[in-house]
Amino acid sequence: MTAKSAAAAARATVYGYPRQGQGRELKKAIEGYWKGRVDADALRATATELRRTNWRQLAEAGIHEVPTGDFSYYDHVLDTSVMVGAIPERHRAAVEADALDGYFAMARGTQDAAPLEMTKWFDTNYHYLVPELSPDTAFTADSTQQVAALGQALALGLTARPVLVGPVTYLLLAKPAPGVAADFDPLTLLDRLLPVYAQVLTDLRTAGAEWVQLDEPALVQDRTAAELNAAARAYRDLGGLTDRPKLLVASYFDRLGDALPVLAKAPVEGLALDFTEAAAANLDALAAVGGLPGKRLVAGVVNGRNIWVNDLEKSLATLGTLLGLADRVDVAASCSLLHVPLDATAERDIEPQILRWLAFARQKTTEIVTLAKGLGGGTDTIAAELAANRADLASRAGSALTHDPAVRARTAAVTATDGRRSQPYPERAAAQRAHLRLPLLPTTTIGSFPQTTELRTARADLRAGRIDSAGYEERIRAEIGEVISFQEKTGLDVLVHGEAERNDMVQYFAEQLTGYLATQHGWVQSYGTRYVRPPILAGDISRPEAMTVRWTTYAQSLTTKPVKGMLTGPVTMLAWSFVRDDQPLADTARQVALALRDEVNDLEAAGTSVIQVDEPALRETLPLRASDHPEYLAWATEAFRLTTAGVRPDTQIHTHMCYAEFGDIVQAIDDLDADVISLEAARSHMQVARELAGHGYPREAGPGVYDIHSPRVPSADEAAALLRRGLEAIPAERLWVNPDCGLKTRAWPETRASLENLVTAARTVRTELSAS
Repeated sequence: MTAKSAAAAARATVYGYPRQGQGRELKKAIEGYWKGRVDADALRATATELRRTNWRQLAEAGIHEVPTGDFSYYDHVLDTSVMVGAIPERHRAAVEADALDGYFAMARGTQDAAPLEMTKWFDTNYHYLVPELSPDTAFTADSTQQVAALGQALALGLTARPVLVGPVTYLLLAKPAPGVAADFDPLTLLDRLLPVYAQVLTDLRTAGAEWVQLDEPALVQDRTAAELNAAARAYRDLGGLTDRPKLLVASYFDRLGDALPVLAKAPVEGLALDFTEAAAANLDALAAVGGLPGKRLVAGVVNGRNIWVNDLEKSLATLGTLLGLADRVDVAASCSLLHVPLDATAERDIEPQILRWLAFARQKTTEIVTLAKGLGGGTDTIAAELAANRADLASRAGSALTHDPAVRARTAAVTATDGRRSQPYPERAAAQRAHLRLPLLPTTTIGSFPQTTELRTARADLRAGRIDSAGYEERIRAEIGEVISFQEKTGLDVLVHGEAERNDMVQYFAEQLTGYLATQHGWVQSYGTRYVRPPILAGDISRPEAMTVRWTTYAQSLTTKPVKGMLTGPVTMLAWSFVRDDQPLADTARQVALALRDEVNDLEAAGTSVIQVDEPALRETLPLRASDHPEYLAWATEAFRLTTAGVRPDTQIHTHMCYAEFGDIVQAIDDLDADVISLEAARSHMQVARELAGHGYPREAGPGVYDIHSPRVPSADEAAALLRRGLEAIPAERLWVNPDCGLKTRAWPETRASLENLVTAARTVRTELSAS
């Protein structure tokens, strides 16, 4: 096919779409099902209607080929485990008794069976359920869900393409099951898994699939020769099947690198590449392998992870370069639109001109369709769209929101000394022990306590004008009083105020900083039924006034025990926002760090002796290629130190991280120079404690003994057992006892019971230590 005919054949598609619905109908139906208010048939009916609505929206926008299989009740990786029969033994009976309840048991756990481990999906804030595999795992195909979704789309008269997690990525994301040797490599199961994928492909072909997409984002990471050989073998075997659909192998989030020639040679009909995060690298690599003659190329030129309007002329130039490198060039977002909100037009509180800078999922589909039209018919066919796009880009570039001279001058004046504590850790530790007088194995929580219905109602009543600010603040004071009283009665050593006034750990601060925009309906799935509204970091950042001092000092007035001040760190403020793309991330991080530094100093001046600056996103934002790590970690750790280094030696700085693989960043954790770090460890059975010990981490640490992402209540014996395992790696004088994460999403009954058991466990182990 010539470049001209490839352009004329250009089609628009996407890899996935937001699942929740305009009003988060899926969340409400699932949580209603868990509470017994919604039955299984009603839940399935809600899911069916949401899928139908999504597909119709896409088709009406001009998307030529809609995705199926991207919709999930909880997580698409968990769906893949079901599809291939990789059910943990402890959940097998539940799945066999009731497939839906067993599915949710794997995700959330039960009182008798722990859930699957949860961690971040590459460098996003989406969480997936980690497959558990062993040498004895026997895979079996169950394509029921995938075939049903395809059939629903085809029945609507749509052209549909099932989207599956690819077999290589699935195995690379998996971990050894509990009790299996840590050095077991799940990739050794590839030859056992491929026939199951072959069966699923056959089932989909029989059901009417012309194309099936196999997502292999793990191949954009650094891969060994053995792993690349496994990918070559996988697609040689799957491509060699006779009764199968056409195969589109998709990659995203970074450059494909050494995997590109492997996939280019494979007997598959198409490749999908990211031309936003790694446009130049993927273009060069594609040219180096001689293009994709005879194959379909799906070009991800619209950013699927951020919300800024696309530069249409720049994207058209990229697409034009790709013509002639493939038999057919189609237009898509760089990845699933799962990672952005649904519709920007729902926002009523953002200035109309600024709103034109933004593109959520529905606007991105319009951009994709516009680019496909322009690629196929020439720029004259989209002249009006191009003119409007140029005006929107110019409006943003020239806005006073994006440039504050005072902020830029302060940032430019930062020196290396500003990011160093006044004394080394051993001297600080001695000063903090003398000042705080905490027991061995001090107990604390991560920060938030349950956000009750009453709290959410009070917040909604304030927004709606049904109560005034005085009435709202009285409710917050009462909640803080209850939280402090509970912690004192339970016997916790370092208390928190519970964050009753906070809607979200990033949004709360973003709403009080200049340069940020907040949305009302910009919900994005984080995990399961947990949705967040990432704020939009649009301009230069400063802090007009104190943000947390008032409520922290009020809580401290209610107790003689230390109350932690709670802040969200600069890297997490970036990672959990839609960050500006018009300046380097390092510059933005430095601006946020200086604003937070002012808050840290004000907390200390108000008498707060323990200040926690959470950085759960430090690991998730780590670039996917090792060669990009040093630059990122340098500015990320500098931003944390710039936030925290201005305090006295006897002020104890904590940080917190959760649900990520920490082994890759232990040195960076050390470089933060925090006095205490708390980390997720319950689901991973104290793996992080061993990683810290292996590194020789010299400071205090609290690997979690209570998994807060499950409703099950860990017994005191269970928590004590985890604590003893932690002591095998971290000396008692440096070990803290805490949950994995904040308690915002938990209910009060399970919170009370779990924290009481946590304190009992700490006391039990203290007694054992004193007797030894």
